[in-house]
Amino acid sequence: MNGERHAHIVSTGRYVPEKVITNDQLDQMLGEPVGSWLVENVGIRQRHVMSDDQVTSDLAVSAAVEALNRAGVKADQVDLIILATDTPDYVSPGTSSVVQYKLGAKRAATFDINNACAAWVTGVDIGSKYIATDPDYQNVLVIGAYGMTRFVDWSDKRTCTLFADGGGAVLLQPKPKPGFLGAKIVADGSFHDYMGVFVGGTVAAARGEHPPQQLLRIQKRFPPDTNNKGWGPVVRGLMDKIKRPVEKIDKIYFTQLNMRTIEYVMGDLGLPMNRTHTIMEKWGYTGSACMPMALDDAIEQGKAPQPGELVVFCGSGAGYTMGAAAFIW
Repeated sequence: MNGERHAHIVSTGRYVPEKVITNDQLDQMLGEPVGSWLVENVGIRQRHVMSDDQVTSDLAVSAAVEALNRAGVKADQVDLIILATDTPDYVSPGTSSVVQYKLGAKRAATFDINNACAAWVTGVDIGSKYIATDPDYQNVLVIGAYGMTRFVDWSDKRTCTLFADGGGAVLLQPKPKPGFLGAKIVADGSFHDYMGVFVGGTVAAARGEHPPQQLLRIQKRFPPDTNNKGWGPVVRGLMDKIKRPVEKIDKIYFTQLNMRTIEYVMGDLGLPMNRTHTIMEKWGYTGSACMPMALDDAIEQGKAPQPGELVVFCGSGAGYTMGAAAFIW
């Protein structure tokens, strides 16, 4: 065991914007009742949106500051910032550079990850492997930040009912005992043009879309059971990879898009609902930030994973991408 390095989540942080839009307010905005349907079919009762003077990097920094403070780590001790987002401050440069500057993490290397809402779990996979293989990395911040309401059409009930803003962060550090066990990342690119913010890239430029309309668009409908069919296999694939039985999962945190999907997948995996934790009912869908936000909220409510427990994260996003990662807490 001498010399072995295993990544551990040593602290968490989150940021939830102050402004709230309730289902009742959406009913008034849209001119039709959507609130009861949302509660029954999705589980969302309200969502938080950032203020007019906030941008995605602000959400990330606020979550990161909380994670660092809880760990007793100063910003100039951070070696690497991995930012998971598909709502960046700019097309270029990467928003992680903005976060580094605002945070005061002058020593930190930075990069962004964008495989939509699976990006944070992908970032955890990458950050954990940096720690395992390179002693230069002692403090790695993996941040999920989501500012999708900047791109929402508030007259489109298919999107404005779901999406919200927020930030979630974890600090990874090395320890000699097992922590990060592995991850499984998968994708199906045939869904790449189903849903997204199709602006700012070479496709829009080639079409002469200047300036483009910066709105989230659903161009094709995902099959309604996409996540129902996807999450179970990716979790089972991960468990096979790390040679652990599914029933030994003590805590599991999912993409917080739909309560009914989480209920279905927990049943499919044979796990009781008390082994997961949900936040979409109070904060809406916060994309790449939602899994660390759910973990942080569970910890704050006294439902933290216990030492030695097997903890799994499972996320998915447009593209279509999915990922799962496992830790011994």
